Amino acid sequence: MQRAQRIVSHLSGQQSQQAGFVNNTSNSEDDIVICSALRTPIGRAKKGSFKDTHPSHLLRTVLEGVVAQAGIDPKEVNEITVGNVLAPGAFAMHARMAMLLAGFPETTTAHTVNRQCSSGLQAFASAAGAVASGQYEVAIAAGVESMTMFGMGSSMGDIDENVFKSDAAKACLTPMGVTSENVAAKFGVDRTMQDGLAVTSHTRALNAQAKGYFNNEIVPVTTTIKDKEGKVSTITVTQDDGPRKGTSLEKLAKLRPAFKKKGTTTAGNSSQVSDGAAAVLLMKRSKAKQLGCPVIGSYKAFSVVGVPPAIMGIGPAVAIPDVLAKTGDTVDDIDVFEINEAFASQALYSVKHLKIPIEKVNPNGGAIALGHPLGCTGARQIATLMSELKRTGGKKGVVSMCIGTGMGAAAVFERE
Repeated sequence: MQRAQRIVSHLSGQQSQQAGFVNNTSNSEDDIVICSALRTPIGRAKKGSFKDTHPSHLLRTVLEGVVAQAGIDPKEVNEITVGNVLAPGAFAMHARMAMLLAGFPETTTAHTVNRQCSSGLQAFASAAGAVASGQYEVAIAAGVESMTMFGMGSSMGDIDENVFKSDAAKACLTPMGVTSENVAAKFGVDRTMQDGLAVTSHTRALNAQAKGYFNNEIVPVTTTIKDKEGKVSTITVTQDDGPRKGTSLEKLAKLRPAFKKKGTTTAGNSSQVSDGAAAVLLMKRSKAKQLGCPVIGSYKAFSVVGVPPAIMGIGPAVAIPDVLAKTGDTVDDIDVFEINEAFASQALYSVKHLKIPIEKVNPNGGAIALGHPLGCTGARQIATLMSELKRTGGKKGVVSMCIGTGMGAAAVFERE
């Protein structure tokens, strides 16, 4: 445990390997601003609302949603960058088809990115950097995943035999659940603590649903679904499948460890496998004024850092200090932290290590309750963050997550 603590302390003191985007200006014409940020409801994979829905339809729906909300013609959008993890071909063809179905002209371009669990946030960072440099004037950053259609490991492919000659490279093959167990063991995050976070996540998400907190960030999805007899019906999905009423420590304690005998990580204190999409419309402030688009927030900085693959879950504990150093902020300056609950173990460790008040973290629940459609999550978190800052009158927020193979990402946003 002491060695692992030293690793985190050492990494926290290093500068990010990627300089990233930093904007410390206020109300500059060159600010990268967000004009709309929306997401679909999140469906439970294999048996939820979107079990019979192609991810292209989910992506199409949010692409239509953000331009409609901002009140701009789709032809104004120069580029669409889409995060995806599991689909063959990185979803590139499907993303292009989805944007054309959504009414964007052939002159609008599209490409996809894959930085695993941070793909949706990486899509935003990539698009923002391109807009800042003048490559595009108006862009959409999106993320989509159907873990129903493409399950975990579906895109891994063959492994180079030389990987097994390198301990560092071989560690990248550590199953995600085992990395959670590694973090729990090394940093003393016990089963009760993990189950406690799961209860909090579901309780907060159910409260947010009941009070309509998600309404401003969710675009309804009309789709079809088959019942057990094969009968097809049309439904309109307006809320997340994942939050479970009656989740308690007593019920969670009955679940068996999922990844290691006598371990502490279970299906109940891990993120749910899910289907969903999200999109964020961005441009420079000067362009937003020209087009008459509403501005809901601005983008301040982004960081991505590397950590040991076997304890990849510590990524936020390193990435968040890195990005806050770029903006000159402290934990106290941030009103809301959206930290992905890939596993309760790693989320708890990151929050404890950074001394973040728990009431600031995922105030409307996280991935344990809402789900974690891998390529979508980063963009989903932006939509959730901007909505929550507006609702509460908060000013600054952070989006962060751990990344398989040993990385962490974080970004700072400010509400207008």
